[in-house]
Amino acid sequence: MRHAETVTFGGSGLNRAAELRSPEAQAALLAQINVKTTIFWRGKPLVCVQPGGDLGLAWVDLDHLVLERARESLVFLGLDDEAVPLFLADISIWEPEELPDTLNTFLDPSEQFHPTLTDGQYFAELRSVMTRLSERDAELAAMARGILEWHRTHGFCATCGGLTNISMAGWQRNCPACCRSHFPRTDPVVIMLITHGNQVLMGRSHVWPEGMYSLLAGFVEPGETLEGAVRREVFEESGIRVGAVGYLASQPWPFPASLMFGCVGAALNTDITIDPKEIEDALWVSREEMLDIFEGVHPKIKPARKGAIAHFLLENWLSDRLK
Repeated sequence: MRHAETVTFGGSGLNRAAELRSPEAQAALLAQINVKTTIFWRGKPLVCVQPGGDLGLAWVDLDHLVLERARESLVFLGLDDEAVPLFLADISIWEPEELPDTLNTFLDPSEQFHPTLTDGQYFAELRSVMTRLSERDAELAAMARGILEWHRTHGFCATCGGLTNISMAGWQRNCPACCRSHFPRTDPVVIMLITHGNQVLMGRSHVWPEGMYSLLAGFVEPGETLEGAVRREVFEESGIRVGAVGYLASQPWPFPASLMFGCVGAALNTDITIDPKEIEDALWVSREEMLDIFEGVHPKIKPARKGAIAHFLLENWLSDRLK
């Protein structure tokens, strides 16, 4: 696929500077006066309107009052293009005066304003702002959300159950009880553009909003190739057999910690038999119908969400830019 890495969260060439994650290197970085820190609250990035009118990640100095209780758990993200050290802080311990009912829902429209942040900065659901971020900010946001989710769910050793400690600038957790080291995990997921002639296979989950359909997807199992996962998942969910399989593009998807492998596959049959435990519905959609979907005039299916790799793959399929 041409421009495959232009998918949201596709990367911007950030210098992650892994060689600077040691305690000694970190002490030297934190002593610099130009250090910048971005902040997350319960999975939401801190954003603000930039001078040019675009939305971007918001940054604060290390001595900002909002970091008073987060300084000891900073995560080193890397160096920007001017070699400025970039750090991440999590202030999920903060309790706003009101918590909306939409918090932690699929698409949370609420915004939170911290009392010490007074420059138009607010916390927003990443799904709702991801397409408005620059390539660099999108990469940093996906990176930050993924690493914080890993810390949130891996505070205890998987070997002995002991409490683990943060190490290597936030990129490792060590167990003092059994000396086991743990590292951030990423779950491989295949998402499939399955075609038959002029049609593409679409499906929907039981928990999705009304009208939302997408490409079929599923986790890669241990000992399985991407091609094998594509064929297995499609057959399990829809009863469709898949022949030739090819790779198109990938996308980090930090909800919570996936790497999506966009693949294309040729269907060998068209009769759909869904597994109701897996999905709620599946159907074939023609190019003409997909154009109506993208224009928002289809009677049943809403357009795929911009920013997700499903939208990226379908858009390129429609414009005949798949290779």
